[in-house]
Amino acid sequence: MRRALLLLALCVAASAAGAQTPKIKGGRPAWAELTVEQQHTLAPLKADWESLQPDRRRKWIGIAKRYPGMKPQEQERVQRRMQVWAQLTPEQRRQARENYKRIAKVPPEERGKLGEQWAEYQALPPNERQNLAPPPAPAKKKK
Repeated sequence: MRRALLLLALCVAASAAGAQTPKIKGGRPAWAELTVEQQHTLAPLKADWESLQPDRRRKWIGIAKRYPGMKPQEQERVQRRMQVWAQLTPEQRRQARENYKRIAKVPPEERGKLGEQWAEYQALPPNERQNLAPPPAPAKKKK
């Protein structure tokens, strides 16, 4: 539950932030081709940058372009979410994207309820949040 809610929040934030992005051909730009400002903003993603798909790079570059115009609180939130996103495994990122697509299909009034549930979850003490988290999946055995 906890992981799903976190991934949902990250997906919603990442998708909303990537609405207007520039065109990038191929796998460009490489990290070294980003401006100093873009590198500073996107620093949590540096280790993964070269493995990102072009559409993902476009999304993040769009965020970096809007970043200077954000309020300090928004900038902090973007940085925190980017750090969390960078720590997710590829499978967790895939799941987060799927969750976002599923949530996007939910009628707006029901999405509001999900937002309320997320706020309630966020208000819980850390030990109660951990109790709500599903147990880790058992590792699959190789044959």
